[in-house]
Amino acid sequence: MKSTAVSLQGVSYRYPGTQAGVFDVTLDILPGELVVCLGPSGCGKTTLLRLVAGFLKPDIGTISLNGADVSALPTRARECGVVFQAYALFPHMRVWENVAYPLRVREVALDERRRRSAEMLELVGLSGLSDRLPAQLSGGQQQRVALARALVFGPRALLLDEPLSALDAATRVSMRDEIRRIQRGQNIATLLITHDQDEALSLADRIVLLREGRLAQIGTPQEIYDRPADAFVAGFVGRANLLDARVIDAECVDTSIGRLATPRHGYAAGTTLRLLVRPERVEVADPGSGENVFAARVLRDRFFGATRQIEVAAGEGRLEVETAVRDHVKSVHVPREAIQFLNAR
Repeated sequence: MKSTAVSLQGVSYRYPGTQAGVFDVTLDILPGELVVCLGPSGCGKTTLLRLVAGFLKPDIGTISLNGADVSALPTRARECGVVFQAYALFPHMRVWENVAYPLRVREVALDERRRRSAEMLELVGLSGLSDRLPAQLSGGQQQRVALARALVFGPRALLLDEPLSALDAATRVSMRDEIRRIQRGQNIATLLITHDQDEALSLADRIVLLREGRLAQIGTPQEIYDRPADAFVAGFVGRANLLDARVIDAECVDTSIGRLATPRHGYAAGTTLRLLVRPERVEVADPGSGENVFAARVLRDRFFGATRQIEVAAGEGRLEVETAVRDHVKSVHVPREAIQFLNAR
């Protein structure tokens, strides 16, 4: 069994005079694992990172790095590499000097600083730019410099605070792959903070979803997406049709779009439920009768090349549909197996 690189056990922190913070967070990150912390603004994502880095001290609970309790240690003693949202490069220093700065404050000799800086710049693909100033670099290149600086001293863990948010869309996608490649190559435990669902799903080994400072769910991207713990998780990660339903019998419910045949369940007749149907599971159907086939009227149609995102009125409700079908939509089919039961209400 692998040892734990980063461990939070029952950690809580409340900002003085407020109700904001994080509460009773328990989380382990293994060596080489990339954990993405996801959630809406103000949910406590950056607070969690700042607690691990040592910028904040927990009110209760313990934080350990490689098995050592660091809860009371200052930031410098924790030896974590941090990449901030704004990168925080020194504008008057050349690229190699920025990368080598953590070695300079550790009083590493100049020749060794140059050597290790050159190694890191090669790792991030910037070997030919070592003598440039940050202002002479693109946003993606500055991000790579910040990543090299965070890794140059061999940190215990890598902490990334929304590192891609300042980049344009195309650069952001390419940098996701670069971060993953470098992180895997260094085999370093990593906590990445983001509000971007696509970023979380494409990067993470596991996702930690926070809501109002508390853990809503922890799991692999597929677990979070396919088996959300509740309606909040289902609605926050990916697009979702959330339908209020009343149980008719063991395989049937009433909803705003009509009566649905469902997978067999154990809920009693009259129980009210919340159902999840992902838009990509809803099918465009030929008009006519059939199990879970409903007449549909298109309310909104967005074309994205390979797919269309459509909102339709069905019965007294609405459904979102994601499809590659180009034809006009007159009916939709909700496959029985596409229906998931969330919490009883």
